[in-house]
Amino acid sequence: MDTKQLEISCPCCKSRLAVDVRTGAVVRAVRAEQTDETGRPIVREEDWSSAVDKVRQRSDGAASKLDAALQKEREKSSRLDDLFKQASDKLKQSDEG
Repeated sequence: MDTKQLEISCPCCKSRLAVDVRTGAVVRAVRAEQTDETGRPIVREEDWSSAVDKVRQRSDGAASKLDAALQKEREKSSRLDDLFKQASDKLKQSDEG
């Protein structure tokens, strides 16, 4: 538990709530029937599969973002060369005119 969060147990339904101290928003809620005898949340197989899928999608997206950033950096050199050439041509024209 973070110092920026309060963990509260509901006296009625025994659910555990994590509340953000600054905003007062409920960050996490775990019902009593979703916890084991030690109070930890029970993780079902479909929860684990869902988490694995999310991580896999994130890592796949990261690779494509990295490739796009690398391609942009490679193209940046040629764009800057073109801009430099245009500026030098413009300077030559103004010197001649």
